[in-house]
Amino acid sequence: MQAKAFNLIPLKLSLPAIKLPQPRAILFPDRVPQDISISIPTQEVSTSVEDEKISAYWDYQFLFISQRSETVKPISLRIVEGSIPSDFPLGTYYLTGPGLFKDDHGSTVHPLDGHGYLRAFTIDGRKGEVTFMAKYIQTEAQAEEHDRDTGEWRFTHRGPFSVLKHGKKVGNTKVMKNVANTTVLSWGDRLFCLWEGGEPYEVDPTSLDTIGKFDLINGVVDGSSSTPSNPDYDCNMGGVDVVLDVATSVLKPILYGIFNMPPKRLLSHYKMDAVRDRLLMVSCNAEDMLLPRSTFTFYEFDSAFKILQKQEFNIPEHLMIHDWAFTDSHYILFGNRIKLDILGSMTAVCGLTPMISALAVNPSKLTSPIYLLPRFREHQGKRDWKVPIEAPSQMWVLHVGNAYEERDFNGNTQIQIQASSCSYKWFNFHKIFGYNWQSGKLDPSIMNADKEGDKLLSHLVRVSITMDASGNCEKCCVNPLNDQWENATDFPVINQDFGGRNNTYVYAATSLGARRELPNFPFDTVVTFNTANNSTQTWSVGTRRFIGEPVFISKGSEEGDGYLVVVEYAVAEQMCYLVILDAKKIGETNAVVARLEVPKHLNFPIGFHGFWAPKNSKT
Repeated sequence: MQAKAFNLIPLKLSLPAIKLPQPRAILFPDRVPQDISISIPTQEVSTSVEDEKISAYWDYQFLFISQRSETVKPISLRIVEGSIPSDFPLGTYYLTGPGLFKDDHGSTVHPLDGHGYLRAFTIDGRKGEVTFMAKYIQTEAQAEEHDRDTGEWRFTHRGPFSVLKHGKKVGNTKVMKNVANTTVLSWGDRLFCLWEGGEPYEVDPTSLDTIGKFDLINGVVDGSSSTPSNPDYDCNMGGVDVVLDVATSVLKPILYGIFNMPPKRLLSHYKMDAVRDRLLMVSCNAEDMLLPRSTFTFYEFDSAFKILQKQEFNIPEHLMIHDWAFTDSHYILFGNRIKLDILGSMTAVCGLTPMISALAVNPSKLTSPIYLLPRFREHQGKRDWKVPIEAPSQMWVLHVGNAYEERDFNGNTQIQIQASSCSYKWFNFHKIFGYNWQSGKLDPSIMNADKEGDKLLSHLVRVSITMDASGNCEKCCVNPLNDQWENATDFPVINQDFGGRNNTYVYAATSLGARRELPNFPFDTVVTFNTANNSTQTWSVGTRRFIGEPVFISKGSEEGDGYLVVVEYAVAEQMCYLVILDAKKIGETNAVVARLEVPKHLNFPIGFHGFWAPKNSKT
């Protein structure tokens, strides 16, 4: 049989020739991305195991298909199942994530370095319709790397996780590639896309046109001054080591000047205190990525973005934080321990390896530090916050669903934290999503590396901390969120109105493990955890279909009364669907309320985090 090539959707992935079993239609979607060239040899594969490996490999690649097309105006989505209920709250589900993984000159980037592609689903229950829009966030890097006239892309920024195979390597200081691809936030009637290492980008919530950078910390939009805020108090709560201070003075001009890193980089994960109507955010100092200490600054904003309070904490440990939690009394940080890799830092600075090569996980201790940082003045002094509570297990915390605290009549405090964590044995900066920076390819086996009896991949845990009236820790234990649930699980979400409060329900993405070659990731199931009765309920999307993060949409005062929205990635069809689920009916045959089809030419890659923005609401 003569070799053939298929060219349709814009994506460039250089992949090796593969053996293709018969019949061909079983293994491959009927449309193959434009820049994927598939050579079909004459040999046939004789084993079903080999067939499954090939199918799994390509399904995984199709989940990261680049989408260069954008919408000019809203597109009405076709309902293929069910209907939009009339009581569905009016609003928009925003989803951000990377949209482009390879340029037109042979360079690929890690998914975490892919340019932010914002998707918006506006749902109107009264009209029974959903409209869709999608556009790239026009960051500084995107404007430089994309020629709007020709549509051509040429990567010039390395990005923290990538190396430009056909771009400038040595001497390329364009590392902090703010791609605004991680989270999306609607607050104070304004819309923002966030990334882990720079200012948020503001986006018009209707047109999705990029407005520009928004400096939350200093209250500056695109360099124009605004009225400075007057925080209730601003205090530095830790001492500075003299030696580290000297090292800091050396690193600052290099990082801030040569590498153009912001002095304080906002984390992409934020929290909302619905009771106090506050937005909570945290930043860390750029130089602390290379020093054995960590400086975290917490900010609390009102709906007009006035800083109501600001606190800075210096922690004498080398930590990496992606997500965090809050309660009425504390900010809570799980200390993912890292260390400087000397050889990796040398090759990274030279541009020979990704910049993240300068860091490595630090499994030197079998415990995990949890820092309980006092949120308000009245909570200071009860215990020395600089001394962490050591959880009796080594866990790398990825995402936090919720945390809350309860006090008894004697002043004893019980803190409960719901989070997803993975093993230090598995977590590798270089191999997240299975990306190989040397070949530019994605290996799905990296994300499915769990061993029987040894939980390596992400799973949900409940961390319980008991403290006496003086703040002394009497007990800290880590248990599965559900005793019977052992599947790989991540993206824990809750009803946002219960953030920082005692919650019963946690929703997450998981896999039922039905596919031998993709047993754990990508996820194919939504799971509901009922923490009150220790039960779980699931809804699965089907064969060769995957899902992203579910988002809860409340429709009443009851915690579990609402809907879940989730995107279904039908890789076998190369289609995307928006699925609306009745949160109370997860586990039943009629859980699907509606399923809507995104036009095939707008099929998009997997997203990261989403946000539900009800219309005419402060959030």
